Amino acid sequence: MSNHQSIFSPRYFALSIGIILSVMAVGFEGLSVTTIAPSIAGDLNGIDLFGWIFSTYLLAQIIGTLVVGRIIDRKGPAAPFTFALLLFIVGLIVAATASDMYIMILARAMQGLGAGAMMTCVYTAISLSYPDELRAKILGAFGTAYVLPSMIGPYVAGLIADQWSWRFVFWGILPILVLSALLSLPAFRKLKTQGTQGDNGAAATWMALLLTIGTGIFLVGLSMLPVITGLILVIIGLVLMVYPLRKLLPKGTLSLRRGMPAILATRGLFFAAYASTQNFLVLALINVKGITPSQAGLIVASAALSWCLIAYLQGLWDSADQGRGRHTRITLGVLLLAIGIAFVFWVPVVTVTVAVIGQIIAGIGIGLAHPISGVVAFSQTGEEGVGKTSANLQFADSFTPGVVIGIGGSILVICQAAGMTMQSGLIVAMGFHLLLIVMSLISSTRIRPAN
Repeated sequence: MSNHQSIFSPRYFALSIGIILSVMAVGFEGLSVTTIAPSIAGDLNGIDLFGWIFSTYLLAQIIGTLVVGRIIDRKGPAAPFTFALLLFIVGLIVAATASDMYIMILARAMQGLGAGAMMTCVYTAISLSYPDELRAKILGAFGTAYVLPSMIGPYVAGLIADQWSWRFVFWGILPILVLSALLSLPAFRKLKTQGTQGDNGAAATWMALLLTIGTGIFLVGLSMLPVITGLILVIIGLVLMVYPLRKLLPKGTLSLRRGMPAILATRGLFFAAYASTQNFLVLALINVKGITPSQAGLIVASAALSWCLIAYLQGLWDSADQGRGRHTRITLGVLLLAIGIAFVFWVPVVTVTVAVIGQIIAGIGIGLAHPISGVVAFSQTGEEGVGKTSANLQFADSFTPGVVIGIGGSILVICQAAGMTMQSGLIVAMGFHLLLIVMSLISSTRIRPAN
């Protein structure tokens, strides 16, 4: 293939734009809900169910991600992608017209199922449609499409909610999804997999359900800590989570085995540490440093900007060295993430300048590591297992951050119950993120398959 081939050349244009739009729609919706959730809970008289606006989405996303990966490997991605799009669209409509909190939670479940399945199908389309030399570029664009909403999504959603109603946020996403469907569905219908029957789809579905139940119990337990009932629920949840995780993920993922298991472990750990750090840095800047929410948002957006820039450049670097530097770039990216998080670890010395520098470095790190880890994963996957690999990548991007953010929240609660200040609790939480990054760095040295 010519080095001048582009993800926006005529052959790939419709699929590339369709993928980017679908990712932007899911990213914008997810981040917008963070801003409008208090208004939703207030209008629907459901403050006591506030947390389930987010938890339900995450739990449903687990099922949508893991189950659809097996379906793709047996029947191809076209039908699952169509169904996922429709489910997400119906979820948006139900949310926009919700009359009480229970209907909103149902809508969030539909959105989570649809989003998990959609993103898994998108990863599959990337693996099947683009040659190896273009995957770094499309995955870089994928990352950019997911990051860009983080810069404008919360602000735009808040503006819409203030000027009109939070319901218009859900309505506004519909046209983007419809356009995405028109562009990408014709390309999806042409994609075929090997139709492997080696994986027991029913067993995988039950494992996904068990993992969802275990994760739900775990998150509920975390929210109750340090009460003894919460600790018991956390232990029960962990026990229920470990078995399905060992069955659903490649063998050796939890022990950082070389090759694909180490790739997924590396990605899950660094992405969780990055996402959770973003959340708690905003909390530190607002509650400890007295910075306004809009200023804190701009500081966090500096990471998104450097992520977007490096995600674009690493596609060029990948073409220049024909993929020979991929493993090095992943490890370097994780190392830069560690440095970026270390900048904001010691909350008492964090100033606006220090926070911006740390965020820019962290953005460079994840811009290097995130797209290329996907490219490396697909390079180690045969066509018959592309759906499963796609599901595993999406799982690393959604499940692990959700759990780690929950753990970080419980760390704050426990620290405050022990008489520590918010500042001290945030330092402990940031220390936990640094520990995850160190584990990811160790795992990144094992991503080359064993000879």
